[in-house]
Formats: sequence, structure tokens, C-alpha cells
Amino acid sequence: MSGFARSVVVGGSGAVGGMFAELLREAGSRTLVVDLVPPRERRDAFLCGDVTAPGPELAAALRDADLVLLAVHEEVALEAVAPVTRLLRRGALLADTLSVRTAMAAELAARAPGVQHVGLNPMFAPAAGMTGRPVAAVVTRDGPGVAALLRLVENGGGRPVRLSAEEHDRTVAATQALTHAAILSFGLALARLGVDAGTLKETAPPPHQVLLALLARVLGGSPEVYGDIQRSNPRAASARRALAEALGSFAEAAGDGPDPAEGLDGVFEELRRFMGPELTASQDHCQELFRTEHRTDHEGEKDR
Repeated sequence: MSGFARSVVVGGSGAVGGMFAELLREAGSRTLVVDLVPPRERRDAFLCGDVTAPGPELAAALRDADLVLLAVHEEVALEAVAPVTRLLRRGALLADTLSVRTAMAAELAARAPGVQHVGLNPMFAPAAGMTGRPVAAVVTRDGPGVAALLRLVENGGGRPVRLSAEEHDRTVAATQALTHAAILSFGLALARLGVDAGTLKETAPPPHQVLLALLARVLGGSPEVYGDIQRSNPRAASARRALAEALGSFAEAAGDGPDPAEGLDGVFEELRRFMGPELTASQDHCQELFRTEHRTDHEGEKDR
């Protein structure tokens, strides 16, 4: 059982909301999907409504709910906090799926400090499935409902990782905003070097092949989504600045600076210290990626 007899998933017609609606439904929760458009597959009860200004039918559903999950854009979720929490019964859980946490934490502190709340940010595309994948969990106010929802995620195969709001935004700026900026900047550099993409594919060593694959994956997505990630996280700009500054430091160490005496020794030393005990495991992971990509032998390739 889910621990939630009645659930309302706002934005349940979208990919993330739909994933959680299905998880709840399969666990036995009577799930109402609320959205401005119906879902493609009507597996749950559906109500067309605006959560920022609930009409009588939606208000009644919110009053009866054990869980209300907001799988909507940040501006909608923030605007919905006040009207939704006024309707929630005592002991009900409010959850959301925002990719930025600090603004929601501040809004809850101001509007509903006594309401149980957890933010869940799936660190993967919903189409990939939840099994074995991390779900960042930021608990604003703990309680039985929070524990029940995290158990539901675990039972669905997910791996909840508990973070504070500040820690979440700092981490996601690195894992998403910085990562996407690095991949797309790599692609821009290739485009401006005047090289041929087909020739690159034919001649590239494994690290370059993997970067090309990452670039292709990003380009298969929506510029609007990637742009929103860059704009919405308050720490994304500092991550991009760090990337630009790091490239400058690398260029100096590689020979562009006036005194490249140490070469890349200092860069490697700093990064090995940063990776610490994770270095060996990540090297093994990379070896597996290369073996899959190129069907290499046990040793694979290390330097190119």
C-alpha cells in the first residue's frame, strides 16, 4: 500500500507528474490527476482545473487528499502554496517536483510552516524509468507522510538522496547546469573549428566518442528545457563562470600562459585530490563505458 488513500497529482498529464501518478496508482492510492489538459492515457480520474485558484470541485479534492503533489513549473508551484495549504487537512502531505529548492523552502516557511513537505527531483528523464536511479529529496518539514512517500519511491525502484535546499541547488548546478554548459560549449567549439562531424566520428578515440554521444543526447532535447535549467537555478551562473575560469586556467597550464613550468602536473594533482576515493570507482565506470562502445579487451584504452 502507498500510505495515501487519496492523492492529487497536479500536472499529472506531464512526464514527471505522470510517472508519480502511476507510482501512486499502482500502490493502491485513489489518484486524481489535475491539469489544464487531459493525460494521453486516462488511467486515473481527471479534473481540469487551476491549482492557483481552485474551484469547488478541486477544493473538495484537496481537502480530502492525503497527498498533494505539485508537478508543475516553479512559478505555478509557488503561487499554489497558499491556496493549497489553506485547504489541506491536518496531517496531509504536500510534495513537489521542482528542480530548484530554495525559493520553495522560503515560500513554505512564510505561508505554511506547519505543513509536512518534501521536494522530489528525479535526476533522470522519466522515460528512462525510476529503477536504480537517484531522486533528490529535500525535506522541509518531516513527518509520517514524508516517510511514506520516500518508501513509495524506494519500492518503485528509486533511490532517494536526502539533501538540504541549499545543498540541492548547489549540487544540481554542478550535475545539470554545469554539465550541460560543458557539453554544449564543447559542441560549439567543434562547430567553430571547421572540422567535419563525419570524420570526427570515424577517427575519434573513446573519450571523444563519448563526448559526441553526450552532445547528441542533449541536442535531442528541448532548448527551452535546457535554457530553463540554466536560468532557474540561482547557482547556475556561478557554475558557468567557474567553467570559463577553469578553461582559462587549463589553457595557461597547457602552454598558453607566460610560465607553464609545471604544465598539467598541478591540474592533475588538484583534480585527483578532489575526486579522492571516488577516483578509482569512476575510472572503472569509464572503462566499462569504453568496453561497451568499442568492444575493447580487458585493458581498454587509458591515455587517448
